[in-house]
Amino acid sequence: MRVPTRKSDKIPGEKIDARITLEKYQALQKTLKKLKEENRPVESEEVKILSTTGDYSENAGYQAAKAKLRRTNNKISKIEYILNRAEIIETNKKRDEIEIGSSVELEVEGTIKKYQILGSSETNPSQGKISYSSPLGSILLNKKVGDTIILKNKKYTIKKIS
Repeated sequence: MRVPTRKSDKIPGEKIDARITLEKYQALQKTLKKLKEENRPVESEEVKILSTTGDYSENAGYQAAKAKLRRTNNKISKIEYILNRAEIIETNKKRDEIEIGSSVELEVEGTIKKYQILGSSETNPSQGKISYSSPLGSILLNKKVGDTIILKNKKYTIKKIS
């Protein structure tokens, strides 16, 4: 008889960008600690209690509690997977070329825009955080102050790197 494997029981299938800032790393450690020390024990106890109330196949409360515990275990696995492969981005570098972790001021059509180039797991374009693998992020890498690039018919001039 073949044992069923759940899709959620496997190691994360999507490709995870291991380049994260120290702040993100510390936040993930804090989340992991909370999941392991607070959430999982409570959920495990709930599963244990509900397992005594009847047949597993017809026990909706038990099934729901088991699913909740499984989601928590999957979150723990995913965070551990990220933390074990993490490459910390140094964001306080003082360089003359744009690198991952650099903050950049660009002049775009007469206005100044500020961006920080980070890993794809930390991007938030509305806050000026873009991925090094995004079209703009990838074209900015290794450029210097004064360089001009053209992307989608827009002209970007690099004003400052920090």
